[in-house]
Amino acid sequence: MGAAFKETKLPANAPKSQKALAWVDDRFPLSKLWNDQWGKYYAPKNFNVWYIFGSLAMLVLVLQIVTGIFLTMHYKPDAGLAFGSVEYIMREVPWGWLVRYMHSTGASAFFIIVYLHMTRALLYGSYRKPRELIWLFGFATFLCLMAEAFFGYLLPWGQMSYWGAQVIVNLFSAIPVIGPDLSLWIRGDYVVSDATLNRFFAFHVIAIPLVLLGLVAAHLIALHEVGSNNPDGIEVKENVGPDGHGVDMIPSHPYYTTKDLFGVTVFLFIYSAVIFYAPEMGGYFLEYNNFIPADSMKTPPHIAPTWYFTPFYSVLRATTSDFMWVVMAGVAAYVVFIWLRSRLSYKTKLIITAIAVVLEIGMLFLDAKVWGVVLFGSSVVILALLPWLDHSPVKSIRYRPDWHKYVYTVFGIAFLTLGYLGTQPPTPSSTLMAQACTLIYFSFFLLMPWWSASGRFKPVPNRVSFTPH
Repeated sequence: MGAAFKETKLPANAPKSQKALAWVDDRFPLSKLWNDQWGKYYAPKNFNVWYIFGSLAMLVLVLQIVTGIFLTMHYKPDAGLAFGSVEYIMREVPWGWLVRYMHSTGASAFFIIVYLHMTRALLYGSYRKPRELIWLFGFATFLCLMAEAFFGYLLPWGQMSYWGAQVIVNLFSAIPVIGPDLSLWIRGDYVVSDATLNRFFAFHVIAIPLVLLGLVAAHLIALHEVGSNNPDGIEVKENVGPDGHGVDMIPSHPYYTTKDLFGVTVFLFIYSAVIFYAPEMGGYFLEYNNFIPADSMKTPPHIAPTWYFTPFYSVLRATTSDFMWVVMAGVAAYVVFIWLRSRLSYKTKLIITAIAVVLEIGMLFLDAKVWGVVLFGSSVVILALLPWLDHSPVKSIRYRPDWHKYVYTVFGIAFLTLGYLGTQPPTPSSTLMAQACTLIYFSFFLLMPWWSASGRFKPVPNRVSFTPH
């Protein structure tokens, strides 16, 4: 037998809004959800500007969904009609140009915010225990965003959309054994065609957004279960006051609600300025070639993905036959370094050595294109391993040795350089620079177990550092 239904009793003169809320709460935990997830969720009181990007990401997600719904009302996923339908939206649909520019600008804004959100996690160790699962959910969300952006990129059916999709899908054909069949399955045809456009539309509008919403919900639930990190990297839940909450914690509402609203206001000002004055952003947000209808008989002089993919795309382009000898030498040196400096067990070292030998043999016999795809995928996947690569005794960069800041700076410069080089036509000098930045990128992660634990660390205080203002 189930529990008897108990209805909340309110005074007869209670406001109608309160009565309506009580009626809903008796049947659905609306107030409980609000209080658990925000209203009475306690967070560290020393959040700074870096902590604004989580709420901004939620805002942009909502904007993308809403504008996407309006765009699908007029868009036609047909190879013969797609480009014309986008032009119709831009020229004939009332305010259609605004909705389209909001969506295209929102895509770039989303990745800017997510990259900054991940930077904050890197600086303050937000991926460290007990928040490993939060990081993994966030990483999976990042992968979904990349897939969502890739599938959506083809939909305008412009020159860059068509040829960008052609190049990226063809990358999968480099995978041994399953590659050709996999690329054929993704395209739905032997070339990028109407079948490709239809399945990309289905993934972009239905499949990926459903997965994305589930991952965002899981990310937030996991975050609110273990609590938020803070710039000092101190577990504020361990120092509890008489009220049962951490002495260094405050309710998210109204304190962080007001701060988030201020951040949202600043963001919307910048977002609106881009939409109204520079929606193409010099060709980085919307490329010139994408205003030309797709033509399978005419290849653009320079094919490159949108800017948010270019750091990883540069890794792919940097992987030449000559560079593979450098990679082979790097793998050999890394194995020697592990044997000399690592505290891993003898058995683990043997397993790593065996894997390295297999990789070295593979590099001798497989084409550089294959290893380009491997390094391209590895440059993304390695981000998921951060919680287990960082062995620093402290979380926050505030209490790490000063030279660690230079390591992070060099890594950041290398990442931005890769991003810029990926937007430019390849030249011998730019390829050499991309190869150097690729080595820096992977070295940052693969050597992290050692450099992150090296140096003289500053003492971490018992309470968070906070100055009222």
